[in-house]
Amino acid sequence: MASRGKRKSKEQQQQQQQQQQQQQKLEVANVDVKKGRQCDPPDVAAELRQQVERLYQFEMPADFYHFWVFCKKLYPQKPCDALKSSLGIQLVGPYDILAGKHKTTKNVKPNYFLHWRYYYDPPEFQTFAVEKNPTEFHLGYYRDSPEELPAFVGSNEAKKGCSISQMGGNVFVAVRLLILKKLKECTDKKKSATLRNLDEEIVKTAEMLGCSLEQKSREIKERDKKVVSKTFHGAGIVVPVDENGVGYRELSESDASLKKICRVIAEAPNDGERIKAFAPIQEMITYVQFANDECDYGMGFELGIDLFCFGSYYFHKVIGQLLPLAYNLLKRNLFAEIIEAHLANRNLENLDQLSV
Repeated sequence: MASRGKRKSKEQQQQQQQQQQQQQKLEVANVDVKKGRQCDPPDVAAELRQQVERLYQFEMPADFYHFWVFCKKLYPQKPCDALKSSLGIQLVGPYDILAGKHKTTKNVKPNYFLHWRYYYDPPEFQTFAVEKNPTEFHLGYYRDSPEELPAFVGSNEAKKGCSISQMGGNVFVAVRLLILKKLKECTDKKKSATLRNLDEEIVKTAEMLGCSLEQKSREIKERDKKVVSKTFHGAGIVVPVDENGVGYRELSESDASLKKICRVIAEAPNDGERIKAFAPIQEMITYVQFANDECDYGMGFELGIDLFCFGSYYFHKVIGQLLPLAYNLLKRNLFAEIIEAHLANRNLENLDQLSV
């Protein structure tokens, strides 16, 4: 159990509140500056933006729409395929709504919680671009709360595992990183020239819009300071923790130890051995219940995410008990709905809900 520090004096608490209020004012000012510079793109109709956010129930960042405009200039007939020949990347997910694919689908009730949701994508991850390759590489926005804008753009290769890599704070820098990687690998002069031209256009557009081209932007560095645990996927989780440390406590097992326990369960020769091997997990769940009673909701959240990331079907029932509860306690109810839908349909072969 994590230790609790002494409560701060009333004077210290007042000083801290004043500092937080000043910081919030600065953050609001910064947001207003950014909104004036790169929000509300005139080339994407308000009705389209509302459709995306109504169907997904997320607010989308400005760079999402700006990148759509960028791709429309590259390939007006099929913006979703604008990067297909050069990078092998196709825009999907919420970009399908901008492309109007939801209006022509034969699926009468598509589930947008599952639309292009890969096996290891946690609720925080929203896929918007895919590469048709054996590793199932895809890009997506990662947000810590459904009420917030994305913290960063991440990538995952579902056939390799649960790892999520940070690819910068917006679509432009993420795609540029892919271009630079392709350039290092490319030996064809013509393809290299095409990639360099695309890179120049990305840089020019991003700079004009004020989008950072740093992989580790200031916002990502600030977010990294708030991460309470890296978890198995490596992108980390963020939960509210007050000045007394209430909000999160560490798991009773290290990552290495928990992975070993999970491996024994998943590889057990029979159900009897598997039930015995579950004992340490049951003990951890008991600790989570104590933690929830004391408002340390991050503990159950971390355990649920780790078991989800391990990937074995044998943990789905426990995940279904841990994660929806953790998300609801953290007031991230939409994530609870997403994980429930995903667990019930985790082995879908066709991830495109609009082509079903």
